[in-house]
Amino acid sequence: MQEKIIVLGSNGQIGTELVTMLRKIYGDDHVVACDIRRPDYDIKNSAPFEFVNVLDKEMINGIFKKYKPTQVYLLAALLSATGEQNPKLAWDLNMNGLLNVLDLALEYQVAKVYWPSSIAVFGPNSPKDNTSQYCVMDPNTVYGISKLAGERWCEYYNQKYGLDVRSIRYPGLISWKAAPGGGTTDYAIHIFHEALKKGSYQSFLSAETELPMMYMDDAIRGTIELMDAPADQISVRSSYNFSGVSFTPEVLAAEIRKHIPNFTLTYADNDPRQQIANSWPRSIDDHFAAKDWGWKPEFDLAKLTADMLNNLKKS
Repeated sequence: MQEKIIVLGSNGQIGTELVTMLRKIYGDDHVVACDIRRPDYDIKNSAPFEFVNVLDKEMINGIFKKYKPTQVYLLAALLSATGEQNPKLAWDLNMNGLLNVLDLALEYQVAKVYWPSSIAVFGPNSPKDNTSQYCVMDPNTVYGISKLAGERWCEYYNQKYGLDVRSIRYPGLISWKAAPGGGTTDYAIHIFHEALKKGSYQSFLSAETELPMMYMDDAIRGTIELMDAPADQISVRSSYNFSGVSFTPEVLAAEIRKHIPNFTLTYADNDPRQQIANSWPRSIDDHFAAKDWGWKPEFDLAKLTADMLNNLKKS
């Protein structure tokens, strides 16, 4: 069967690179990029693009009717730090956007749906180290609350209606191609830009704040590997734990100094993102992903840092 893939929220940090990779695999005309904003990168010239607001069910219905997708990726969301500035909008976008897509996926008999979750589903009473797939989850941000609720809806639609929904709990994602989207882990992208531009950076997270991170190349590869896996190998229908590498701002700065020896790092006081970070895990146990569909990261901190700096110098 010839695939026809729709990516909703294609302009974001993940969507920018996911659309590019999917088009390499399936061909430009078989991957439809959709967003509420016009893209400012190369996908707008290379293949189909549609303006879509995921809160407008009739608008999504029109896109599904036009393209009859076999796969749908729903990436549109308000992230953790941005969501705290407008919690009702974050809930509306993150929750009702998902329900709109799940309903239409059933109606149009979409073979597979992808929806990302996040480490934000964990909270103050979740285990901090090697956080397991199944544990206490008490998120204290509207982003985390909406992602945890979304996981339950995805599992419900799978169990109740047989819809093949797949999901990953992303850690902080580090990329050089697109700007971050307002998350608590964004410092780990800003630091590279500022290191090259100014030779210094002020972190909004404290020196000892260790968080799970992942290079975008790994995240995109892992996402597509999950979607390519046979359905009978998918044992987790809420969302898979997904791990790359964990580090603190101080450890990352030390790695950057191997390339930029005079780089200096300072710290801001009382940033509201610190409280969010304090409630999240330091490291993730992702053995279900490894067992079910062979997940294994390729980028450690040294490889990630070198690749980020090399690409940013060229861009």
